[in-house]
Amino acid sequence: MATLTQAIKEKSRQLGFVLAGVTSCQPPAHYNIFETWLDQNKHGAMQYLAAEHNRTRRADPKQILPECKSILILALPYQPSSFIPHPSSFRISSYALGDDYHNIIPPRLQQIVQFIEEQVGHPIPNRYYTDTGPILERELAQRAGLGWVGKNSMLINPQAGSTFFLAEILLGIQLEPDDPFATDHCGTCTRCLTACPTQCILPDRTIDARHCISYLTIELKDDIPEDLRPQMGNWIFGCDICQQVCPWNRFSLPADSAFEPKIPLPVLTSDLLLSSVEFNQRFKKSPIQRAKRRGYLRNLAVAIGNNGNENDLPILEKAMQDNEPMIREHAKWAKEKSQKVSESTNQNK
Repeated sequence: MATLTQAIKEKSRQLGFVLAGVTSCQPPAHYNIFETWLDQNKHGAMQYLAAEHNRTRRADPKQILPECKSILILALPYQPSSFIPHPSSFRISSYALGDDYHNIIPPRLQQIVQFIEEQVGHPIPNRYYTDTGPILERELAQRAGLGWVGKNSMLINPQAGSTFFLAEILLGIQLEPDDPFATDHCGTCTRCLTACPTQCILPDRTIDARHCISYLTIELKDDIPEDLRPQMGNWIFGCDICQQVCPWNRFSLPADSAFEPKIPLPVLTSDLLLSSVEFNQRFKKSPIQRAKRRGYLRNLAVAIGNNGNENDLPILEKAMQDNEPMIREHAKWAKEKSQKVSESTNQNK
């Protein structure tokens, strides 16, 4: 089986996956941390995480695929988080600058499954995911030898940093398992905790999603709490701060070509007036579609307010007439914030 396992890893590398490891279908040993996180409502409005059927499956991979004997864990690199397209632009998480990984990775996983079935000569029970299935992928990745879970909750590999997507294939075939990644290389470093604007990184290496900028700009579908808006700075989709300050990301690998920047950059304040048709055209195939127009313009309004440029007041006033109530409310807040910042700046001159 070792020869087959190596052949699968080599095929994975040919498809662009820079890391590949195998672990068993044993339940995750630290599932209790996830349960505690849910019980403390740290998942915010992501109620699908707390659904009973999803809890059951996260607690035991065999609830997903009863025939499962091995899990192949893979990593595909995206644009390193140090990439900043324009020093004065609104900021978008580096993983979202290219095509949506939900569209890029699954076909490659299917190719791996087809390759395995060709090698063994018959169909194999399988299930594959990339951030879409009820599975504790970072713990399983650590168990498959791909890295350790850092203080910022990201999986970190000493040769690849943390700027990669994880994907997993549950297989009804026995493969040779890799040794778990046993060491923790965060040491005494606390750069990620110190740099986080909202202090959402918790001591147990989990995140309080309710205060995380990525959650606020992507997962949250309602109004952003007013007390958190000033802390969001000029991030309009996701956040890379905890990865940008991580010393291990000096080893980040070049991005897969699918994730090279494709959206128009830099983002301009005029985006606040995008129609639904214009939004869909501009961000076709982009992860930014996930926020939808209302979420994207909500985020942009907050960032404009935080920038405090009085030249943006006319655009904010136009956005206050938008058909979408949430955009109107955040544009109103942004106008008031911009005026305060401008007044303060003028007084200090």
